[in-house]
Amino acid sequence: MTKKCSSILLAMLIVSLFTRPVIHAADDFGPEEWHQYRMNSDKNAVFDNGRPPLENQTYQTADQIRATPVIAGNKLFVGNHNTGDLFAFNVLTGEKLWQNQAPNWIHSEMIYNDGQVYVGFGNRFFQGNGIRGTGENGVIALDAETGEKLWTFTTEGEVMPTPAYYEDALYIATGDKHLYKLDPETGELLHKAEIGSTVSMSSPNITDETLYMGGSGPLPYTFYAYDVKKDVFKWQMEFPDVFAGLDDVPPAVANNTVVTTAVTGDIDSPEHWLYALNAETGEILWEESLGTGAFVRNNKSGAPIIYDDKVLVGSPITQTFYAYDLESGEKLWEFENEVIKAPPAAQDGIVYFSNKEGMVYALDTETGEVIGKKELNGILAPSGPVIINDTLFIGSQDSNVYAVPLTDFTKDESAQKTNIASENDEQANTMLYIAGGIAIILLVVFIIYLRKRVS
Repeated sequence: MTKKCSSILLAMLIVSLFTRPVIHAADDFGPEEWHQYRMNSDKNAVFDNGRPPLENQTYQTADQIRATPVIAGNKLFVGNHNTGDLFAFNVLTGEKLWQNQAPNWIHSEMIYNDGQVYVGFGNRFFQGNGIRGTGENGVIALDAETGEKLWTFTTEGEVMPTPAYYEDALYIATGDKHLYKLDPETGELLHKAEIGSTVSMSSPNITDETLYMGGSGPLPYTFYAYDVKKDVFKWQMEFPDVFAGLDDVPPAVANNTVVTTAVTGDIDSPEHWLYALNAETGEILWEESLGTGAFVRNNKSGAPIIYDDKVLVGSPITQTFYAYDLESGEKLWEFENEVIKAPPAAQDGIVYFSNKEGMVYALDTETGEVIGKKELNGILAPSGPVIINDTLFIGSQDSNVYAVPLTDFTKDESAQKTNIASENDEQANTMLYIAGGIAIILLVVFIIYLRKRVS
């Protein structure tokens, strides 16, 4: 090979290295962990790592979905209400990865930690001894890759609330009036505390080493704070006027404030209330009536989230969606609609809430103005939507999980985010092309110099 050819080949190799476009490492679509109901203590289940949103997609299961879909890494996990079927999907493609089955209803989220999934099972029916949950009850651990059952821990009462994972321990609240602490690797019982109340679907919220949950009978309805380090109750607050709802609502916690809801009065004249409690003492900071209306079956008290120092909550009793100031309890706005049971999700000044009629609305969090809406199929799950990378995920009682890009509501804002990312990549590529051009010029000069020396 001549020196001239060698020089040209070297030049081509270097130029190709410098002019190659930018290729980003493929990050997982979802978070690395999902440790409790709706992931975050404020219950605003939102995550963004810069990945572009998905297109509209459907994940088909076997039966009704009433739990929140959990997205961890590139997998979506969800269970079925009546049949107890458990599913994992590739969240990017919609491909079903595996399917297994629990022995009873699934209302619990399939929370995720370090390659394992944990899910509670049980139903709402009462045994003759007053324990809630007939048939088999408990929690299952599964391998997230294969769906293989790793262990099962059985309880006397239902585990409809989502378990909570915290510092190498798994906590489950039950229909047998107990709080269980388990070893997440083996399912071994580490501690058992008597609550004194039945817990329906008030999934434990663990924040700053404290677990918060609401309970029902025996009367009075009571709200609890439990120290997970000392395994003792820190405080409990009784609600003597409440007859429903407190045990159904997973509380939201932020800024040292716990927010929950409950129903007072009676079946003929129910009144829906919103409560804010001091997270350290249980003192009621403020309470506001959302109003009266018709009593509803199941999920009688809407679940709140906290976003941007606001409480955002829907009421199935008044069929209205509300925004309240977290600190003062002042009502900021309201939006009349249909029966609303699910907690919403909020991002970029927009709150997305679903109603019983299969609609998802996008409202301005400052004004309550409608920005967009979309109709989906079936009665949407009472656990509400989550937002991962500008994609809204929600389950339905038609057996499907729906993925909807937020561009369906706010095309300009989502497109702007995608365009900014694209522009950044183009700028990086342009800089590399410029550098490559300079490299070519220098190589040509060097080759000319070598040829002159040879000649």
